[in-house]
Amino acid sequence: MENYSQVFSLEEALSTQNSYGRPVKTFIGFNIGYRTFTVSLSLFEIQEMTEVANEQSKSSTEIAQRKLDINHASNIATYILKGLLTAARRKKQKHGLPISKALEEIQKNLGMQPYLSIPPLVASLRNCEPNGTNLKVTPLQTLEGETSCFKIYLNPGDTLWIVDGQHRRMGLHLTYEFLKNIATYHRYPTKGSLYKGDSKADMSTEQLNVWADCFEMLRECYVSLEVHLGLSIDQERQLFHDLNNLSKKVDKSLALNFDGSNPVNSFVKEVIIDDLFNEFNFSLINDKEKTDWNSSGLTRQELVAINALLFMNKTNINGAVPAFIEPKLEIAREFWENVLSINNINDVSSKQLTVAAQPVVLKALAKLTFDLAFGKNKEWAGTENAKLLSSNIKILDFSHDNPMWRYYDFSEEERVFHGLEGLTEYLPSEDEGYNRDIGKYDEHTKVFRFGAKHNDIYPIIGDMIRWSIGLPSRRKSD
Repeated sequence: MENYSQVFSLEEALSTQNSYGRPVKTFIGFNIGYRTFTVSLSLFEIQEMTEVANEQSKSSTEIAQRKLDINHASNIATYILKGLLTAARRKKQKHGLPISKALEEIQKNLGMQPYLSIPPLVASLRNCEPNGTNLKVTPLQTLEGETSCFKIYLNPGDTLWIVDGQHRRMGLHLTYEFLKNIATYHRYPTKGSLYKGDSKADMSTEQLNVWADCFEMLRECYVSLEVHLGLSIDQERQLFHDLNNLSKKVDKSLALNFDGSNPVNSFVKEVIIDDLFNEFNFSLINDKEKTDWNSSGLTRQELVAINALLFMNKTNINGAVPAFIEPKLEIAREFWENVLSINNINDVSSKQLTVAAQPVVLKALAKLTFDLAFGKNKEWAGTENAKLLSSNIKILDFSHDNPMWRYYDFSEEERVFHGLEGLTEYLPSEDEGYNRDIGKYDEHTKVFRFGAKHNDIYPIIGDMIRWSIGLPSRRKSD
């Protein structure tokens, strides 16, 4: 005789289902007296279950966030992408699977680092009573009968509003859209791509597999959220303020010291500090953001700023990737060997002995090196001009008494007397609006000190150096 299940109408069957909502495992805690819960969600779930109440959000007028900085979010998206690639690689290694050449190449181009982690996010569950007193929960117990955690039931309409981490969330969204676009069209996006690849050609099977693995990792990689319960908008705003204003910003030089992900920063540490500074007995100043006039050597922050111009023609090293930096390493090392060979630059009182000890002069030399070795201007860039500069760095007159530095302080007669009349054709014309207050010469100490507005000054110092060794003038190519 056959057994049949009891027959219900569809309405009756649906009415017997659990109506508590979506179950989420969580740990209950108290943060300075207020009940919270901590939940671990996959990167994919973060997109589904969270939202941001900022001025650009159309889903809520109850704003408790600053405006979104899309550039910052894009940088985080690239970081997340690097993490997904690392996760995919580690999964293959765990299962004894080979690492494809495509994965090796993509990771090399994006850059690898010793460790990656997405910091926990902080969210607010608005759709509950304060301290979550009305939430439906099920205690989860160990075999010994101890409560280890809880299963909390969230309704389909419940949203976890991000209080701290909106740029991480947007970075995750950009990563998701990037991977989804590749999965759909088998090409890199034409705009806003997180990886520089050919957007007009279909990808190889190997490349597609790499990005498909990353897409899969969105469901396997998790991030923690600390969820505050039943906060008012004023409480959310206070929490946002406290999380973002009661922490001390990390000293820039210390941050650069600890960062091993940026290839320019790695060059600074491994080649300049660990190698060349030891060879030339040059000083690194670690404990200050700025050097005083009587100190010798350079801070890490100054080194990074100089190398940003040398490698990237930029004032910072954001966005540096190995594929762009590695072809320039040989010339960059030669540049620093020449700089560290300048007379008096390694002495205890170097700033009193040579203007080359002032970072703005090194920025000018770095910018010139980029223009002549890597620049796009055909009149300037080329092997001959780059070699001419390189061979002259060690022997240029960087003395404080060089009248070239005082060009703007001299009358026309004094310029002729010092043989500087030809320099006029190299410097910006009078109607270009440049800052010409580049520094002052102290007649008593016989020292020329360049000003603090480096971005205004180093191009003019570069023009002076061009003139002094016979390089093409910037003005001739206008």
